[in-house]
Amino acid sequence: MTSEERIAAALKVATDTKAFELGQGILGRVPALFNDYFPGRKAVLVADKNTWRVAGAEVFEALQAAGVPTEKFLFEEDEFHADWDHIELLDKVLDESGAIAVSVGSGTINDLCKLTSHHHKQSYLTVPTAASVDGYTSFGASITYQNAKQTFECPAPVAVVADVDVIAAAPKDMTAAGYADLAAKVPAGAEWMIADIVGAEPIQPAAWHVLQDCLDDLLSDPAGVAAGDPKAVADLFEGLILSGFAMQAARSSRPASCCDHLFSHILDMTHHRYRGKFVSHGFQVAIGTLTMCAVFDEFLKYDLSDIDVDACVAAWPTLEEEQARALKIFEGFPAPRLGYDQITQKYGDAVAVRRELSIVRDNWASLRERLAGQVWSFAKMQEMFKIAGAPYEPEHIGITRADIRDMFPKVQLMRWRYNILDLAKRGRFYDRLVDSVFSKGGAWEI
Repeated sequence: MTSEERIAAALKVATDTKAFELGQGILGRVPALFNDYFPGRKAVLVADKNTWRVAGAEVFEALQAAGVPTEKFLFEEDEFHADWDHIELLDKVLDESGAIAVSVGSGTINDLCKLTSHHHKQSYLTVPTAASVDGYTSFGASITYQNAKQTFECPAPVAVVADVDVIAAAPKDMTAAGYADLAAKVPAGAEWMIADIVGAEPIQPAAWHVLQDCLDDLLSDPAGVAAGDPKAVADLFEGLILSGFAMQAARSSRPASCCDHLFSHILDMTHHRYRGKFVSHGFQVAIGTLTMCAVFDEFLKYDLSDIDVDACVAAWPTLEEEQARALKIFEGFPAPRLGYDQITQKYGDAVAVRRELSIVRDNWASLRERLAGQVWSFAKMQEMFKIAGAPYEPEHIGITRADIRDMFPKVQLMRWRYNILDLAKRGRFYDRLVDSVFSKGGAWEI
């Protein structure tokens, strides 16, 4: 299937985005698409100092030349993030201008425009400037609110204009971050398989096939990504956009993330910095993705066909015990009740645990075969990251292997989404599984 065919098929399952144009030298297409979807409306172009220089000024001039009344709003900070105070700021901009947002930037600007547009019951148009994240076309915006990184439900943009010349010229670190974010869909897909078989979150075929069928192909040229080759970067960017379409089809981020992203959320919520700067989402996710590939390497060595379901059910804690454990684990965390609230949502009683473990036991051979065909080994993922220019050791983002190990209890508890660690807790092999990643000979040997 060609890129054009994949994009056309993906747009059919997307619920919010109606147009996606990807090509070289196409910034001039913005006014026509704006007029198609927002006839007679005013535009406010939202950018920062860098994205204004690489694309914003050209888009602004093109809109004005086409007769579209256009204002601009530039974030002047050298470094800013998707925090709630910026949502309030953009809400005021849209209130006062009565305009449609045209986002020119990467993940942060796009998420801010996405949620504030939703607050105003309207869509927006986005002009990405880097292949750095998959959130451009995702359903939902990742915003830090009340000290917690949260995904707010809100529709994706109605139109995307992605100029390959602009994207391929982005800083290499941003492109490498995008490669890591796309690669996270490998272990995330395996965790969705587990959630599917136990009945927690069934796989939705439309959301699965739009990306997973071509994921390996779109990740196949890390050297081209590192070199800024237009074809390789275009393929990467297409994968990131397809990931967003999958999230639209599912109306959640389940097709795109699981434990791999939760390591990143912990770093965000604790305001982790390295060498004086915040570490990008994609670079954080790179280490989370490698960690989960290591977990699967160990998990696939097990034989769960002989798991003692009765013993596991007899040992299963009550909801109150799990809530108390969550409060203890998150004590002193910026969002101390996060684990409590999430485990309350996803807790399964003894009857549910018996059913889930029985399903895994009775279907272990076929499930293990499917998982082995989905997930990459730690060694393979690490080599691909090395080539692409993404971090491949925890120290590359300023954390230690011990830091990663300490994150595991929070990762298991901090989102209602069913994950491999939940299965390990139910099956009483959680400690053994986690220990093996950090023991002698493990991927993150301490």
